[in-house]
Amino acid sequence: MTEQARAALLPLPPADRAQQVIAALADYIQQSGLKAGDRLPAERELMMALAVGRSTVREVIRHFQALGVVEARKGSGTYLLRAISAGTVHMPLTLDAGHLRDVLLMTLEVRRGIEVEANMVAARRRTDADLEIIEVKLNEMERVHIAKGTSGPEDLAFHLAIYDATHNPLFRQLLEQMREAFERFWEEPFDRSDFARRSFPFHRTLFNAIAAKDPDTAREETLKILAIVEEDIKEMSK
Repeated sequence: MTEQARAALLPLPPADRAQQVIAALADYIQQSGLKAGDRLPAERELMMALAVGRSTVREVIRHFQALGVVEARKGSGTYLLRAISAGTVHMPLTLDAGHLRDVLLMTLEVRRGIEVEANMVAARRRTDADLEIIEVKLNEMERVHIAKGTSGPEDLAFHLAIYDATHNPLFRQLLEQMREAFERFWEEPFDRSDFARRSFPFHRTLFNAIAAKDPDTAREETLKILAIVEEDIKEMSK
């Protein structure tokens, strides 16, 4: 851990100590780029850096453990189980279902509700600047897809740009809460690079609907994309 990273931990003003430590430590984890498997600062180091007592630090660590964010290893320290930020630490939503098929189908039910609404809101509220960003992401997705036959990260970036065009930060925050589950759609599930490939053309028609400020068509095109995703989950998991 670098001295620069440690400098992000500063004494806290009087208030709800536990909640402040939760937010400060989550922000520190994000700003330091800590990943799953990395060790957190020792208990005494946290007490000194944040100017709080041992009981407060232990309360926060117990809170993180209850959320499944950290793991305390006797004689070794406390280790991060999943990356978090101040915006996600209070409710990092994950699924522990045994089969990828079940995880994807359950997540898809939630994704459908969020994404349909987000795309309709984006169609109503997007600015010209938003549209330029979305189109850049779409063009890059199409370029990579044509070159490689798949474009998972670029596809995700396209959808994130649409979320931002809603001008409702809760859409992005919800995605961050469920990022671990959502990202499985873009990581070649079932080791199939052709997963959801048939949905590729509908990303352009979705963009056209957003460009035309047509929320009803945006809804229809979104449902087409997600219907193909559902079909491929069921077919490729056999």
